[in-house]
This record gives sequence, C-alpha cells and structure tokens, in this order.
Amino acid sequence: MTKANSKGKQSTFGTKSKVRTKVVREVPELVKEDVDRLRSLFPNVFVEGKIDFEKLRTTLGDIVDKSPDRYIFSWAGKRNAIQILQMPTRATLIPIKEKSMNFDTTENIFIEGDNLEVLKLLYKPYFGKVKLIYIDPPYNTGNDFIYADNYADPLDSYLKITGQKSAEGNLLTTNPETSGRYHSSWLSMIYPRLFLARQLLQEDGVVILSIDDHEFHNLRRIMDEIFGEENFIGQITLQSNPRGSQASKYLAAVHEYLLIYCKNTQSFDIKGFELGEQTKSEFIYTYKDGRKYRLLGLRQRGGAWKREQRPKLYFPIYINSKNGEVQLEKSTTFSKEVLPKRPTGEDSRWKWSKEKVARSREYVVGKRINRAGQEDSWDIFHMDFLETEEGEERTAKPKTIWIDKELNYQNGRAEVKKLFNGIDLFDFPKPTYLIKKILDMFDLDGEIIMDFVAGSGTTAHAVLSKNFEDGGNRKFICVQLQEPVPEKSEAYKAGYSTISEVCKERIRRAAQQLKNGASKSSADIFDAGFKVFKLAESNYKSWKGVEEKTPEKYATEMKAYIDSLVKDWKKENVVYEVAIKEGFGLNSKVDLEKKYKDNEIWRVTDPENGQDFLLCLDDKIKPSTVKNLDISKEQMFVCRDIALDDTTAANLALTCRLKTI
Repeated sequence: MTKANSKGKQSTFGTKSKVRTKVVREVPELVKEDVDRLRSLFPNVFVEGKIDFEKLRTTLGDIVDKSPDRYIFSWAGKRNAIQILQMPTRATLIPIKEKSMNFDTTENIFIEGDNLEVLKLLYKPYFGKVKLIYIDPPYNTGNDFIYADNYADPLDSYLKITGQKSAEGNLLTTNPETSGRYHSSWLSMIYPRLFLARQLLQEDGVVILSIDDHEFHNLRRIMDEIFGEENFIGQITLQSNPRGSQASKYLAAVHEYLLIYCKNTQSFDIKGFELGEQTKSEFIYTYKDGRKYRLLGLRQRGGAWKREQRPKLYFPIYINSKNGEVQLEKSTTFSKEVLPKRPTGEDSRWKWSKEKVARSREYVVGKRINRAGQEDSWDIFHMDFLETEEGEERTAKPKTIWIDKELNYQNGRAEVKKLFNGIDLFDFPKPTYLIKKILDMFDLDGEIIMDFVAGSGTTAHAVLSKNFEDGGNRKFICVQLQEPVPEKSEAYKAGYSTISEVCKERIRRAAQQLKNGASKSSADIFDAGFKVFKLAESNYKSWKGVEEKTPEKYATEMKAYIDSLVKDWKKENVVYEVAIKEGFGLNSKVDLEKKYKDNEIWRVTDPENGQDFLLCLDDKIKPSTVKNLDISKEQMFVCRDIALDDTTAANLALTCRLKTI
C-alpha cells in the first residue's frame, strides 16, 4: 500500500507483507492440491476449512463402500509410503555443464539423484507432459540393491550416501527374505515413485515396466490401485534368456514380463508395428482407388464360430456368378446362395452383421473355390486393405509373446562391451532392441520418454538410436541414483565409482558413435547431446530453530537469515532452482538481458509453454532498473528480499508479479 507525501514521493505502509510474495521453496504440495480439487467438486463438505467426512459420505451416497469385507490391498509400511509421497522436497537440481554434451542446445536430460526426490521436483514443470515412461525397477531377488527411504528426511539420506554430508549414512541395502518384510519393503519403495510417475503422464500416456516373477503379482495389484484396473493394457512375456537361468531351484527361467498401463483408456492409442515384407506380399489385389488389398474369408474361423453362439450372424448371401458381386436378396442375377458353413457341413456364422454387409457391399466378393466332393462351390470374402483411405500403411497389433532373438539380454551385455572396448561393465543390461521395439509401438515424435531407473542407460541409448535412424525428435529424461559400484567389479577397476558415472559415459559414447556414422548434414541436426543435472540441497536457507529459546538467541539466529541464500551460493544454481520450483522445465533458456546497465537481469524462458520471467540476484535493485523494466503485469519478477526497500517493492508490485527469495 503506497501514499504520496507532500513532496510527491511515495511512502509505504505495510508494504512488505502485502506486495512481496516468496518464491516456492518446497514442491509438490500434493495434499493441498487434492484438497483444492475436492473443494471445487464438493464445496458443501467443508466446514470451517476442514473436510466433514460424514457430509462427504452423504454427498457420495451409494458410491461409498461401507462393507467391512471390501477388497483392499495393503502391506506393512504402506502408511509410511504414503507419508513419504506427500512430503514436499526442499532439494533442488543444479546443472553440471562440464559433464553434459551440448548443454545449450540439447533437449535430452540426465539427472543424478534419488528418483523419489527428483520426481517430486519434476512434478510442477512436467505435470501431464510425458508420453511414455519405461522403467526396469530393482528386482526383489534378495540380493539386488533397493532404496531404503528415510521417512523422516529422505533428502538427508541421499546427501549422506553421496558424500554431500559428512555424517554416516546408507541409502542402499539388500532385501533378504529373512528381513521379515521382504515384499513390504519393495512395495513401499515402488509405490510413491509410481504414484508420482502417473502425475507426469499425458492423458494418452503409457507406462511400461520390466519385471520378473518375484514381484509380478504384487506389481499388478499396486498398478491397479494407482492407475485403475480399467487402464490395464496387457502384459507381454518376452524370451530374455533362451538358455534358461539356473538361479531358480526348480525351473530354468527363460522369460521376463512387460507390464503395460495407460493413464486413460479413453485417450490411449497404440500405433503397432510395421508389417513385415512377407505379410505385405499377401496384398496382391489393387482397388479402384489404387490401394492394395488381400481377400480374407468372411466366415468366422477360430473361437465363437458356432451358429448358436451368434445366431443373428447366420444368414444367406447371394452372388452374381458372372462378376462375383454380392447382395442380401436373391434374384435372377444374384442366384448363388452361400451360407456360413464349415467344410465339414456344420453351421457356422459370418464375421459381419447383415447391416454391415449391406453397408460395405462393395468390399465383399464371392469367389468359386475348390471343395472336395462339391461341384460349383462358392465362398464369401471381404477386402482387407494395406493402406487407409488417407494413404497411411496399416500396422500390426503387438503380440503378447515376444521371442525375437535380439531380445536375448546377452546382446545388451555385448552392446555395452563394444562401446567400452571389451570391458564387461554390466551383468544384465537390457538390449537397445527391446526399448526400440517398445518405442515402435507408439507415435512418439517430439514426445518425452522418461526412465527414472536408468541403470546402464539403455533407454537413452535407444532413443538416440531411433532418432538417428528415422530423423525423429524424441526426447529423454533419465534419472539414476549415484549407486556405488562394487569394488571388485570391472566398472570400479575401469575408474568408475558409481552406476550413474558409467551410465553417462555410455550415453556419451553411444551418441558419438552415432554421430561418427552420420553424414555432415545429418550430424548437424541430430540431437546427440544431454544436459546433466544433480540433486542437491536447496540454495535457500531453512530455519533450524534455536536450542536455547531466549530473545537474544532468536535475535542472533535471525540475523543469519537476513539473506535467504546459503553461503557460497552460485547464480546459475539459484536461477534453476527458482525456475524448477515455479514450474519451468529443465530445457528453459537462461539469457542475460544486456539492455539493463545498472543491474544484472536474467530472462528465463520455457520453450514448451512460451512463458518467461525475469530474475535479478544483485544485492540492490537500482531505481533506474525499476523505471526501465520491460515487463507486463502478468509476468513474474524475482529478486532477493534484501535487494528491495519498501518503496522499490511497492513500485515493482504495480508493474509485475513480484516474488522474492
């Protein structure tokens, strides 16, 4: 609030509390967002700001299940898993340009850090923007590393294990069956991560998970709970080890699964696979509009073929024996009657109804056939086109069993060995063929593909490879914990201390290999880079309180918080923290505005949504900057709280959305 004094200058009353809004410090506020959505749907169930559950039950009526025997899926620790999901993160992501490739131009992202904290940070900028999520989560075999989340402070655990804090810490552990919570520990790990993953998907988005028999049944149940049973697309069994694993006591396992769920079946679509050359060779006829087609029998083969199963689909069709045309009424010209009968004489039924035959009569033909013991025998066929009327070639539905020899996980191992000059760095990396086959099922050009358990980097490698092959513009976001490699491993001997280091190096080598094989024109437009970000502690100071609660101690402690930024903060790190927590993506452009001479002003622009904001991290905002600031009332201007006096704050608040650090 401002008021002009007798000299025409502005004075302020209560300005600091009314015109200065703090930047977002913790994300996401999941509970608040859910409550706000509930309030918009059912405002009547709120009493003095709280939810009255009796009113909510009354409002929902018969939808509420009051039965004590209703179906529920639970495990020891589920409440803690939900609690850690709802806990906002105070971490940030800092750019590591020296570890990146083409940081300023690439749209691919690699993030080092605990994926739960990272997913929380990505919630605002990437909500509803990811088309496909593929993950190969840690299998619960009792020996594999899994995440042991600290429910009191997950960020603290991460900082300790990565050496960013000096205290002892251990974020990773094995999960032996003797722990007593063998399945529960794994479920508590995966639940919050999958819940957040769903929030990042587009309405037509899809998530695909690799899994083996150990937790397959539990993963189905947890996915049903998070995504809804109605959004289950299917499961694919793939032959990953043709020789058979000897790890099992009784059976030699040769397979694993892909579990597929979509965000919303009403929006979901699957492109399918390109037809093989052998299948294409079956389309030997040409329609009058130039499209190729083949003839398929109109009589139902396979399941539900009996007349009594679909009696309305049993009716005669009449053929003109001179040209093969058909109709449903008998006449002098259309005199050859054909009923849907099997070669053995049993009554069967047609695939199409009478109405569809009448509507699509030009695509139905009668042909003379050779049938043992029958003279002048005829059958009915329908045209099956290779292309749509728009000229797009048809695709084949993916099958539920994949046995391609390229899916052998030994091929994945060989790929990595070849990139690293024969060094065997990973035991069971997924082959790029598998991920590329998954990518082929969907229309993903220009879309984001996420893998928040990046492991050996197969997903990133496959995305780069597909873009190189077809000129596409798919973008990846990969997340990998800085999980230490065993000291006796080949990776450790080669100089790598963490899996994320090996993963980044694999992506670099794969990208360079692809660029080396490209023509100069192709290499110039091919995005073979990736930005590297690292999960780190916030640049904003957090209030730690005082042990001795006296006015003097409070006053001394509060002096340390006059400036909200931590000691030795870096401009670039603060810029990205503000951007991420305000909902701007990691591919946002950060440009120095050269027209301002008295202050250093940065413009941050998110190319995905076209939004931008201005930011200044100087100790003092000069009057000339305020006067010449090129900004609209809807745009955000961010600066440090100590950089403003009340008059400057009031004047800025009149011209833009002012937020302070």
